[in-house]
Amino acid sequence: MQTTTREAVHLPQTLEPRNPGMALDLDWVMRATANRSAIERRAATLTGRRSVKKAYQAAWLCRAITCIDLTTLAGDDTVGRVARLCAKARQPVRSDLLGALGMDGLKVGAVCVYHDMVEAAVDALAGTGIPVAAVSTGFPAGLSPFHLRVAEIEESVKAGAAEIDIVISRRHVLTGNWQALYDEMRAFRAACGEAHVKAILATGELGTLQNVARASLVCMMAGADFIKTSTGKESVNATLPVSLVMIRAIRDYFEETGYRVGYKPAGGISKAKDAVVYLALMKEELGDRWVQNDLFRFGASSLLGDIERQLEHHVTGAYSASWRHAAG
Repeated sequence: MQTTTREAVHLPQTLEPRNPGMALDLDWVMRATANRSAIERRAATLTGRRSVKKAYQAAWLCRAITCIDLTTLAGDDTVGRVARLCAKARQPVRSDLLGALGMDGLKVGAVCVYHDMVEAAVDALAGTGIPVAAVSTGFPAGLSPFHLRVAEIEESVKAGAAEIDIVISRRHVLTGNWQALYDEMRAFRAACGEAHVKAILATGELGTLQNVARASLVCMMAGADFIKTSTGKESVNATLPVSLVMIRAIRDYFEETGYRVGYKPAGGISKAKDAVVYLALMKEELGDRWVQNDLFRFGASSLLGDIERQLEHHVTGAYSASWRHAAG
């Protein structure tokens, strides 16, 4: 594909001072613990409540759309498929429904692709202000040679990616080698330059909630702009208990440093009602400031379809078939 001059995408994160990171504080890391039974009880209270309804539900779902990283990470991705996904990102819900809701101009938070599709996505989104996110560093396992993982970040940034979703080396967490994790994350952050970095912890492979808490802190100390649950390829992806541990680590980091770090649950979030639960968790634990797309994203490929279906029901009073709301 011919390389073209691309306009800069101004990230919403520029409204918030970027997390510069800090020196690794091992005392703080080792103090981090997680009471599984208490965490699970708290998480259960979210799904046990009566959901918001009618206009309030529609408003929450519209907010959820703005927080979606619309994603395709398939081995058979093509330029055409990415172009269709980007068209959906620009117009995530039918124009007549958006008009009825008073939400004209609604867009998703970003489009997330593999490196080979970054250039195609950047071209397809030109002039929209929607950033392209690239998964990197040997995604999803993160086991390629270190210099190649760094080079992959640099190449994605050069191709126009404004956000980089990196995967950490799980072995550093499982062996308690926090210095190695910190050094790795600092190198990835440096390679990103002005592009914002989301650190994927692959929480389903970290063994314990305590490991999740400690890995979250280390990645933030190393300068992560976001911490993210999963690649979407693990057997266990985003869960409410894991989310609670990670966002409380974000709260602790903010209270200690004054810097806000974003949160991205990914994998297995496909229903509109689940999106509302996650937004409610963010609002209750971190406050309204974190229910905006510079600090909260969903990693999702099918979530948008169900949200559009629910919004159509709100406007028309009738449910349509799910196949009418494909993402791309």
